[in-house]
Amino acid sequence: MERQIEKTKTDAEGKRPSTGYRLLLYIKPYWKELLGSIIAMGIVALVNLSYPYLLGDYLIDRVLAKDGNFKLLTMLVLAAILLALLKGVFSYFQRYLISYLGQKVVTTLREEVFEHLQRMSVGFHESQRTGELISRITSDVAQIQTVVTNGLASVFSQSFLLGGIIIAVLVINWRLTLLTMMVLPLIIYVVSKAGKRIRGISHRVQEKIADLTSVLEETFTGIRVVKAFTMEKHEAKRFAKENEANFRANMKSAQALAFLTPVVEILYVFGLAIVLWYGGMEVLQGRLTTGRLLTFFTYIAMIGTPLTSLTNVFNSFQQALAGADRLFAVLDHKTDHPEPPDAIELPEIKGEVEFRNVSFGYQKGKEILTRINLKAAPGEIVALVGPSGAGKTSLVNLIPRFYHPTSGEILIDGYNIAQVKASSLRRQIGLVPQDTILFGVSIRENISYGKPGATEEEIVAAAKMANAHDFIMQLPQGYDTLAGERGSKLSGGQKQRIAIARALLRDPKILILDEATSALDSEAERLVQDALEHLMKGRTTFIIAHRLSTVQCAHKIVVLAGGKIVEEGTHQELLHKGGVYAKMYRAGVMAAHDDDYEDWDEKNDRG
Repeated sequence: MERQIEKTKTDAEGKRPSTGYRLLLYIKPYWKELLGSIIAMGIVALVNLSYPYLLGDYLIDRVLAKDGNFKLLTMLVLAAILLALLKGVFSYFQRYLISYLGQKVVTTLREEVFEHLQRMSVGFHESQRTGELISRITSDVAQIQTVVTNGLASVFSQSFLLGGIIIAVLVINWRLTLLTMMVLPLIIYVVSKAGKRIRGISHRVQEKIADLTSVLEETFTGIRVVKAFTMEKHEAKRFAKENEANFRANMKSAQALAFLTPVVEILYVFGLAIVLWYGGMEVLQGRLTTGRLLTFFTYIAMIGTPLTSLTNVFNSFQQALAGADRLFAVLDHKTDHPEPPDAIELPEIKGEVEFRNVSFGYQKGKEILTRINLKAAPGEIVALVGPSGAGKTSLVNLIPRFYHPTSGEILIDGYNIAQVKASSLRRQIGLVPQDTILFGVSIRENISYGKPGATEEEIVAAAKMANAHDFIMQLPQGYDTLAGERGSKLSGGQKQRIAIARALLRDPKILILDEATSALDSEAERLVQDALEHLMKGRTTFIIAHRLSTVQCAHKIVVLAGGKIVEEGTHQELLHKGGVYAKMYRAGVMAAHDDDYEDWDEKNDRG
């Protein structure tokens, strides 16, 4: 996107443009709508400025003060009606065009932030609070939307009105006008000083909203755990604490705003009192007519509206800048491993996977995996076994480049995956995790998630191979049944079979199974295991295995302990060797879960 490139470029000294300037770049593509709205605002302002003139100069000085002029009076009434109609028409265009501009700007911003977050690494998302990221896209953008749609309209319309009023009063009596303007510098100073404080407070308000959103997201996502451990009161107290902090931050903002508006109004009334005295003296001495004085004071009375409105807009703009600062902080956050500019498209692969001296750690200096050397031939099934924390999941997460090795390289069909486009790599990899993630759309859409545009026949065929078709047809709307949030309307076994159908439809050459049957009962496990056998045929498969039934079907078993490969071979070879795997097998650990691995691991001092 051209706008995105322009928005993030720096100057010669490496400094980024100001937040306000960056926001203006989002408005730039819609300059026609902005121009049309400005023209409409100008016409509306002229209509508003004409009323005091008609009232003072015509109605008072030319009609009422001169024995009445019925024809002129009728014309004045008709003119007022026509002006009201004109104002109504252009007010509509003004509001519609500025609203269109504002909505397009915030829509673009939301899309850019969301797309940017999608491009960020898994590591980035794991280090961030989900609620805070949601707050950036919702609450922070809402602040910007308010100032762009309402604030921008007020800036132009009230500026036109203010400028028109100043010109009009100068024409009427320049001495009175100068006297009135003496108070303006003081008002501007007060507003600018208060604005800096308001922006700082707004930053804290947005942070507290993000904290509140995070608590909500965590509680609602983990509601089963909350209820299972009867922690409802604890969560209510945690929410109340963040809610109170949010309340205090908002009250500080309200206090600053509440202070500023009356101060401006007091200064304005003080100036008006002085002008009232001087204007009365001008009429008494015959240098000003009553109608002109009334016109002048009507304009001066009107000046309070644009001044107050511009003050409020200034405050809103400071709040919007605080939200924009947070948004741009997300957009400016670069991925820790950007794709090389010369990355190539990975062609259709056979499925050979090779780890060469691969080491990896989530934190610098703390390696989870050390010098891993492993090769899987096309169509080979590799089972990874070992105690919890041995690095099994970390190892398979390196294949689709969810994380990057700290040293060494991973090759697929001889291609270094660090030098290929991530999208071309991941299109050829299927993943069936232990904690299956389904989306709150229909069963059909969940199955076709990895292959948009799949035909009904393809979706049904994949479901049948995954042993999912029969239970799907028993659902209220069949394939059109909504799965619920995170698949809440389906059982664990049903969710796993939907995930397998999704992987089958994608037809990947490389498959990663993160113990897809560990949390299922025997009947569900049998159906899922049968579906997995269909799925693994002809594909290079990496299985994180906890059960003997899963391990025995593997062509190769890799035993991990302490981040290293300690054994490798078939089930029979490893039993014959009498090493770590054989001890695990004899202890019955291969039928158990991670906790049993850990118990076994402690007793045998890591083999």
